[in-house]
Amino acid sequence: MINSDRIFGLVLAGGQALRMGGDKAFVMLGGQPLASHALRRLRAQCAAVAVSANGDPARWTGFDTDVLEDKIEGSRGPLAGVHAGLVYARERGFEWVVTLPVDTPFAPRDLVVSLASARIEGKARMAVAVTGDRRHHTVALWPVDVADEIARTLIEGQERSVGRFGARLAPVDAWWPIAPFDPFFNINTPADLAQAERILRESDVSA
Repeated sequence: MINSDRIFGLVLAGGQALRMGGDKAFVMLGGQPLASHALRRLRAQCAAVAVSANGDPARWTGFDTDVLEDKIEGSRGPLAGVHAGLVYARERGFEWVVTLPVDTPFAPRDLVVSLASARIEGKARMAVAVTGDRRHHTVALWPVDVADEIARTLIEGQERSVGRFGARLAPVDAWWPIAPFDPFFNINTPADLAQAERILRESDVSA
């Protein structure tokens, strides 16, 4: 049985978004910041949520969420953000963390239950979202007990890639269809943003 009370949601918002000309989390889509879309997706499915982001936390005022800075010194990418979320969740009694990038506004309504079901059925330590031939390494269900292993890996400089580290845990895949659009479509450029606006207008993608 899947108990959502044991699952924590983490929005990964550490990217610099150079092609978008600013902090991607606050790029507007459908009149709301991308961060609001991602947070709403996870709040509907998890017992609690937070954002992984460095920099001035004051810019997150009004989002009603805790903001988690990297615990490992240096610019180490999203794996450090995953680590911060796992530590935070573990300290609060959660057993699992679902991660979602801030630039992925259309995550499916069954994201958490499908990841958890795939993990249970596959008897795996973690589960990763897959659409078509693409594995979305940062859309995943993580066990909190891997936090210390990530910390050692980052401190020793062994690995910074979320995908390559996750592969060590032999994750099981959780599949979603890509029609009428990929639910893990992510926004990296102004053209992507325009496409996302079209998806928002033409599809039922409310949380």
